[in-house]
Amino acid sequence: MARTDHHNRLLDAVTADFAVLRGRPQPFGVSLLAGGVNFAVFSRHATALTLVLFRPGDPEPLVEFPFDPQINRTGDVWHIALQGLVPGFEYGYRTARESSDDSPVHRFDAGQVLLDPYARALSGPSLWRAATRCASRQGNWRSLLVDDTFDWGHDRPLNHHLADSVIYEMHVRGFTRDASSGVSHPGTFRGVMEKIPYLKELGITAVELLPVTEFDEADNYRRNPLTGEPLHNFWGYHPLSFFAPKAAYAVEMTAGAQVREFKEMVKALHAAGIEVILDMVFNHTGEGNQQGRSLSLRGLDNSVYYIVDPQSGAYANYSGCGNTVNCNHPVVRDLIIDALCYWVTEMRVDGFRFDLASILGRGSDGAVLTNPPLLERIAGNPVLADTKLIAEAWDAAGLYQVGTFPNFGRWAEWNGKFRDDLRRFVRGDRGMVSILATRLAGSSDLYQDDGRAPFHSINFVTSHDGFTLADLVSYAQKHNEANGEYGADGDDHNFSANHGCEGTTDDPAIGALRARQVHNFATLLVLAHGVPMLLAGDEMARSQGGNNNAWCQDNATSWLDWTRLAANRELFDFFRNLIAFRKRYSLLRPRHFEGEESGERRLTWHGSQLHHPDWSEDSHALAMHLQGKPEEAEIYLIASAALNDADFALPGPDPQRPWRRFVDTTLAAGHASCPPGEEAPLPGQTCYRVQGRSVVVLVR
Repeated sequence: MARTDHHNRLLDAVTADFAVLRGRPQPFGVSLLAGGVNFAVFSRHATALTLVLFRPGDPEPLVEFPFDPQINRTGDVWHIALQGLVPGFEYGYRTARESSDDSPVHRFDAGQVLLDPYARALSGPSLWRAATRCASRQGNWRSLLVDDTFDWGHDRPLNHHLADSVIYEMHVRGFTRDASSGVSHPGTFRGVMEKIPYLKELGITAVELLPVTEFDEADNYRRNPLTGEPLHNFWGYHPLSFFAPKAAYAVEMTAGAQVREFKEMVKALHAAGIEVILDMVFNHTGEGNQQGRSLSLRGLDNSVYYIVDPQSGAYANYSGCGNTVNCNHPVVRDLIIDALCYWVTEMRVDGFRFDLASILGRGSDGAVLTNPPLLERIAGNPVLADTKLIAEAWDAAGLYQVGTFPNFGRWAEWNGKFRDDLRRFVRGDRGMVSILATRLAGSSDLYQDDGRAPFHSINFVTSHDGFTLADLVSYAQKHNEANGEYGADGDDHNFSANHGCEGTTDDPAIGALRARQVHNFATLLVLAHGVPMLLAGDEMARSQGGNNNAWCQDNATSWLDWTRLAANRELFDFFRNLIAFRKRYSLLRPRHFEGEESGERRLTWHGSQLHHPDWSEDSHALAMHLQGKPEEAEIYLIASAALNDADFALPGPDPQRPWRRFVDTTLAAGHASCPPGEEAPLPGQTCYRVQGRSVVVLVR
């Protein structure tokens, strides 16, 4: 009886002309042929490989097809074609190795069904989808063949120049998961779509999404020691796929809905003039270290896909997450390039931020390569020619390449030095004035010597990794007790200040100073040369309670509390005005460093007296004067971290074009900035009284 049932289920999955064919070795993954489906997967060291098909949701296989190595193998690629296979199935692979070689670098296990590295969608257990909610942290992940047809209409790449970009870093789930978001589909791609009017009002030009490729949110086994609640992998920096969007970010439960709804989100954002940048994790995977699970790459060909010790089989851990992908192996390079091209051509994203990108420049032995083939191929790939490429130019093993990342003329970088130097200046550290000037002018010390421009500096003060802006001025130390790692996690070098009290306070003087410092940070960040990146929620004073590593906090710590928008509307308006001001004046968005371009753009530095900047160790104030062609506006920015007030002389008065005030961060709430074009007139045109710990921006 069991055999009859199985036979009937198999007949339901095929048509009358079903046949098993040799197949083709390219392209990798699953591809549709005339009347059939082709499967192709790489494994150099396996001696046996089997295709396993499942009915959706069934724990047991529907049928298995062993590959004949004499027929279904070309070089190191195993392939098979099934004619007459009915769409709508799950699949995976079994691998085995029959050899007297007992090398520890191989991890083949015929009992494990593995994911296809090229699968466009996955199914599996999820804590975030109500229909598949389960208490177990184990589950069966399967590859899906889905119908990915989609009507893009008139969608086209926006191709905003990087210099004109304002990036908004956000988490798809965290952005709308809280009930206060008021969206119909919280925590999903469609939830993001519902907030597009908000993003347009703020004025950002691109969203940078924390990882959206499939990951297991239940792969964290710790509990919150303060509450006993289980902790989850909220950020998603443990990828199970480089291609498949996370199913839990889709609303519909049908197979492939995640692909369709991601495309809907991209199309809607493009229609609003907003680009989509993905945070991609190619440096490691969610398979972990020696004690981790074999889900895909490890079981297909561990010694090719990962950097492992040839004697012990131990994983190199330059990522700090248990394993390191062997990024510059030719097969792995192809996998990464194919994934990037897929996201650009089929999913229509506009750029990528590469997590721990310095690992992408390491060789198979972990050595840092002078001319890494992968980075060169990404930079030179013709499909990616208009794609924004942003490197997090460091790794967890101490390699720090900010300003020295191999760029091949294309790569921008998260400027970690900008973050640290602005924090130190605003905090009031000594000797920071000359460094501030360099950062405001686009960090020429980092990017000019190899032919790059100010817009290759992605400027930020806060990101997902670290304090929020409100916490940066409220906590002198991290408070990560809820992460369950006894304070061992998170950066200890935050260059933060609490201004008199750790955490929340009812002291109005401390509260006023903190608010002013937030405005100071915002002004310097948005108006500096380079590309500003804002952390979602900073514009409404979002707090994580001092937690500077909230990767495991799938709760109110990480979710955006939209009630804070009404409570901090003045701060939102301040950010909105800054962004609009930046867009209004091209002087703030240079394509070249000072002195490199033709034309009449000039940048000069001053102190409290004109033409006398104070570069000494004891100086805490600086003025920057931007001038363009005679018909263009002039901008005068004064930044003071001094404790005392001071009068700053202004460049010569012009009766036809008087100085007007755009920003003074010491003014009362609602008056610290003006909408561009509505700047306040000054009573005097020869000097301006600058209060301590403030930033002033004038325009004429």
